Amino acid sequence: MRIFGIDPGSERTGYGCVETDGRRHHLVACGAIAALAGDSFPHRLARIHAELSSLLVACRPDCVAIENLFYATNVRSALKLGHARGVAMLAAVEAGCEVVEYTPAEIKRAVVGYGRAEKQQVGQMVKLLLGLTAAPSPHDAADALAVAICHLHSMPLVRLKADTTDGPVVSGFSRTKTDGPEASGVGRTKTDGSVVSGFSRTKARSWRSYRPPAQG
Repeated sequence: MRIFGIDPGSERTGYGCVETDGRRHHLVACGAIAALAGDSFPHRLARIHAELSSLLVACRPDCVAIENLFYATNVRSALKLGHARGVAMLAAVEAGCEVVEYTPAEIKRAVVGYGRAEKQQVGQMVKLLLGLTAAPSPHDAADALAVAICHLHSMPLVRLKADTTDGPVVSGFSRTKTDGPEASGVGRTKTDGSVVSGFSRTKARSWRSYRPPAQG
């Protein structure tokens, strides 16, 4: 499963794509889209949209996670940041991706374990979680990767496993083949171990049904 994280900004927008197999996370791509000197604000927004659109086509993520607008030094900065987030979300929707949002505090808690962590701490944890030799640079790229990792850590384990299986998933069931005499097709196995719409119905035993062997 691939998650594409975005740290929006009018001067520099960070991006980072992370792939996971349910146990380990791997870096796919990261970087920052910087505004060119002399660009007007509308041209900066156009550049952010165009480059993110190209990156989303190249990375083909399953979901896009964006840092939510939570704090800005003044109203003018907040408006510019809101515009940058808007074009980023537009690029994600145009690419056919689901969009989720997280506040900076949620991201830091999910990655570092502390909602007021410094940027250096976030970068170091991203480095450790992705098995990198150095923290991603610039810090906007590290922040974007942290957004993607936050979404991975916030996803239910059952869904994450289902999304990373090789077989297709139909209505919450994974397709499996049974070993019974009628195993000429495909059954569907529920997460509790029982087989439905298939050839036999077996259910995993719990500790409540366990009985110790007879003595002697």
